This record gives sequence, C-alpha cells and structure tokens, in this order.
Amino acid sequence: MSVLGAGQSTLSTFQPRRNMRDEIIDVLRGAVIAGELRPNQVYSAPILAQQFGVSPTPVREAMIQLANDGLFESVRNKGFRVVEPSSEELDEMADLRMLLEVPTVRRLAEVGVLPEQVDRLRPLAEGIEQAAADHDLIAHVTIDIEFHCQLLDLAGNRQLVDMVRTLKTRSRISGLKDLADADMLIPSSHEHAELLDLIASGDADGAEAMMRGHIGHVRGIWATRDGAEHN
Repeated sequence: MSVLGAGQSTLSTFQPRRNMRDEIIDVLRGAVIAGELRPNQVYSAPILAQQFGVSPTPVREAMIQLANDGLFESVRNKGFRVVEPSSEELDEMADLRMLLEVPTVRRLAEVGVLPEQVDRLRPLAEGIEQAAADHDLIAHVTIDIEFHCQLLDLAGNRQLVDMVRTLKTRSRISGLKDLADADMLIPSSHEHAELLDLIASGDADGAEAMMRGHIGHVRGIWATRDGAEHN
C-alpha cells in the first residue's frame, strides 16, 4: 500500500484477511507505532481508503477506534492527526510493562505451560524475525504485539492482556526504520524465541531477565531518540 501524500513513506501491501475494519486497524496501528505515519500530519480517511482500495467507511471506523485508543486525534473537517506521546509518557508506559509482563512471564515459567501452547507461539516468534529481516516494519510491530498478548494470555488474565495491548499500541519507536536498515532489529527479534525456550524449560530466572532486558531495549531506543532530538 502506497502512502498518503507526497514525501510520506510507504506502508506494507494491504491484504484483507478477515474483518476489513480490523485488518485496517492492524495496518494503521503498525504504521503509527513504526513511525511511518507521522505526528503533525493530518490523514484523511477518503485518501487512505484510496490507498487501501476500499470505501472510506471501514477506514473512518478504524481511525475512530484508534483515536479512542489514543493513537489519533480528530481534526474537525480534515481528518485525523497522530498523537505524539512525550518521552516521560513513553518511560511511564515502559515502567508499567515491567510491572505487568516481567512477573507474569516468571510465573509462567514457574508454573509451567503445555508444550503445545509454546508451539503455537513459535510461528509468531519466527514471523517477528522474518519481518525484521525483510525490513517490513508494520508486520514486525503487528506480529510483536500479537506475540506478547498471546504469551500473556497463557496466564489467564484478560485484563492484563488488554492493558499490555494498550500500552504497546500507544508506544512509538522513532528511528525504527534506521534500525531495520542497519539490521539491528534482528537480534532483539530473536529474543522472542529465546524467551519461549526459557519458559518451556522452566527457567524462571532466565525468563524474567530476558523479559526485563527486552523491554529495556525499547527504552534504550527512546533514550537515543530523545538525545538526538535535543542535540
């Protein structure tokens, strides 16, 4: 799918797989998180719909939902603008992820999960790595969200899953394209498979450390971004 307006980056090819609105939400969410849809730029549902090759209605519905999730804000009679969280807000979201995900992953390793549950997550872990290798940023962030949510869902707490999905959705990773171009996303992408191995083997200390380090990598990217912005 090509972009909206001159000077914008290119979004991945849109291929409807299920409910069209939900598919568009996934693509737009991934584009925002990956930084391909930029703050201060107003995006029109009809123009986006042309790029998707669909009618404006499901695109408008998707953008309204993402506005409710905090990714967009409505601009009267014009469209929607990407909301840019502050560095402090990004750090707060990472802190919350530490509080929610790290102990949950440790508990999964301690209690144990069924081999078939781990096996169901391995294609997602592989997909994250493949998307990083292909420099497909939208696929990378979309599959990453699904992996983390499905992993946490093994703990049986839907409120926890919804909270983490919201936190990851509201996060932004500026500079993701530069990292992908330098193949720097591949090592952190492989951590998902390593995390599954640690959980499957019952290594609670290792799983906890891996999850903590994984979230910390994201905070490091934000810190690098903020330093660059203030230089």
